[in-house]
Amino acid sequence: MKKVIIFGSVIVLLFVAIAFLTSYQNQQQAEGNPFEKDRLHSETIDQLDDPHYQNIILPEELDEKLANEEDVTVYFYSGQCEFCNEATPILVPKAEEMDVDLKLYNILEFDQGWNDYNIEATPSIVHYENGEEAARYEGLFDEETYGQIFQQISDSE
Repeated sequence: MKKVIIFGSVIVLLFVAIAFLTSYQNQQQAEGNPFEKDRLHSETIDQLDDPHYQNIILPEELDEKLANEEDVTVYFYSGQCEFCNEATPILVPKAEEMDVDLKLYNILEFDQGWNDYNIEATPSIVHYENGEEAARYEGLFDEETYGQIFQQISDSE
């Protein structure tokens, strides 16, 4: 019986050590991130160096733009969303190609965005004009459709 208790204790200690190391590693990787958070989800950490995920907008910045009645186009995404992971490598380059300043809002890290911006699904592109929602596109589309979306946004500006 003594051996079982010792063996069980060793296993528990190993799991605690692994959990601590994983948490510490995630904290180290999250240092100096554009999200200004101490801890990030692992999916977000994986995207930190990806060139498709660099034009980040924080909730405070978006709120300020909307309060100042600015025009802004926002892509609401989550690193856990398989459709977002398919959409991003298509739509971000297409937006750049068409000179649309597409801001990326990570709804995984800032989940208040679901309620604050009435997001019902990801991926979602929301275009605001004069601080008010002017157009919303939800779901995964092909490159041609993203081109049409960004053309409509460009034409409205």
